[in-house]
Amino acid sequence: MWKYFCGLCALFLLSCTSTSKEKTLSITEQTASRPDSFASDSVMLDYIQKVHFNYMWDGAEQTSGLAPERIHLDRNYPQNDSSVVTTGGSGFGIAGILVAIDRKFISREEGVARLHKIVDYLTRADRFHGVWPHWLDGPTGKVKPFGTKDDGGDLVESCFVMQSLLCVRQYFENGNQEEQQLCTKINKLWHEMEFDWYQNGKDVIYWHWSPYYGWEMNFPLEGYNEALIVYVLAASSPTHPVPASAYHNGWARGGDIKTSATPYGLPLELKHNGAEELGGPLFWAHYSYIGLDPRKIKDRYADYWNVVRNHALSDYRYCVENPKKYKGYGENCWGLTASYSVKGYAAHCPGENDLGVITPTAALSSFPYTPEESMRALKYFYSKGDSIWGTYGFYDAFSETDNWTVPHYLAIDQCTIAPMIENYRSGLLWNLFMSCPEIQAGLKLSLIHISEPTRRS
Repeated sequence: MWKYFCGLCALFLLSCTSTSKEKTLSITEQTASRPDSFASDSVMLDYIQKVHFNYMWDGAEQTSGLAPERIHLDRNYPQNDSSVVTTGGSGFGIAGILVAIDRKFISREEGVARLHKIVDYLTRADRFHGVWPHWLDGPTGKVKPFGTKDDGGDLVESCFVMQSLLCVRQYFENGNQEEQQLCTKINKLWHEMEFDWYQNGKDVIYWHWSPYYGWEMNFPLEGYNEALIVYVLAASSPTHPVPASAYHNGWARGGDIKTSATPYGLPLELKHNGAEELGGPLFWAHYSYIGLDPRKIKDRYADYWNVVRNHALSDYRYCVENPKKYKGYGENCWGLTASYSVKGYAAHCPGENDLGVITPTAALSSFPYTPEESMRALKYFYSKGDSIWGTYGFYDAFSETDNWTVPHYLAIDQCTIAPMIENYRSGLLWNLFMSCPEIQAGLKLSLIHISEPTRRS
């Protein structure tokens, strides 16, 4: 580490006397000139991944290296929360760092240094039985309450972090001394997560616990939503495991999770919480699947590849049908998920919660499931030019019906784009996560059938 620091100092001194051509450009500088066209779809995807990864790189909160909850290019922060970092969004951003290393957007050494900074911060930040809160104050690492009683551990958001940290561990498991040290730090955080505590003595897992309010949030994790990864990690924990019965009685509701709903002829297979007929917001098909490979898991309730693919396709077909006749909706413009909206924030999805707002991450993070439909959407969004585009890529959301957008970004939307596009292109994160021996054992424990993982050479 000291050798690396000295090298950085030397580079800095050299840059002060060298020409601008010799200066190492930041990601923002590399992508500042927005190309009008691309030589191929592959070149375009490289650019899109790099720009959106930049939210976690140049856009990171300085003390932690983590993802700010939001970045507003107009500097308008009504809640004075520009320094607040989000654990869940940071989890997706950590996965993005691996993509950036593998695609050579940044050097391996730069990535490892940033990951050490992140893991060291997460080690000293507030945790509650090994679990981070939803929000942290970036400069101090202290909990920033997400709500009145949501001032303690948030197991779902923390699992988004650990999902990606385990990918990091697998990526560097045979690396140099500094990389091995990083893996050791990650294992310590992993082993300290007390999944069994979050059962509250029940055969289910709970989302929240507060040192002041205990279990008053009272949110048992029942499917189907974004939280499948919690049960997978809980079953896989080498130190605080949760029994398979919690998966079946909690997540699967004793079997009641199954559904016969078939929007647009596409079986959902699982009941979407609060959106059983047409399916919920598309982030449910993204967050748990940054690392968890849906192609390789199925159980007595569903084939998870069908679950996520049909979810994305039904969202697409709904937007093509456009029953509310919103301007812009169609084959090239689709994607409903939780995001900023014309009035505040909304969990956009087909049906009642369709407010005429398109969120680019919905289609772009669905690339593994709907590659042709997602590519058409990408090219259409890109054709709109600077009207929906800024430093960190596409703005969070827009509405052609209301002629609305704002130069605002949310980490949970921006940071899934590069990882999920990478899972479409190479399967990088899917292969890493599924190669974890604990995950293999945990899935089998829960009676989830899995295919053999693909190991990195």
